[in-house]
Amino acid sequence: MSDSTPTPEPFSKETLKLALKAFKKRLKLTKLDDESRLGYGPMSNGGKSQVVAITPPNQYPMELWQLLAQQGRLKHVGHGLYQMIEVGGGKD
Repeated sequence: MSDSTPTPEPFSKETLKLALKAFKKRLKLTKLDDESRLGYGPMSNGGKSQVVAITPPNQYPMELWQLLAQQGRLKHVGHGLYQMIEVGGGKD
């Protein structure tokens, strides 16, 4: 029994990468779905989606999403919702 043995990660890097990819895809589809409902007439300009956080895909356990939030790759905003962390400077 050695206390210096590092505990193994519960999820592989590949699993984390696939989960993050699934999250991004669901977020994109959710935003597109929201934007398609904003404008109803042929003269409408539509609009930008106000969706910033979603419930992560349930194909992966909640512990995985919590780990991604701890790593700073996602942000937990409460009530089981997560959002992407913006990387780099964007236009405001």
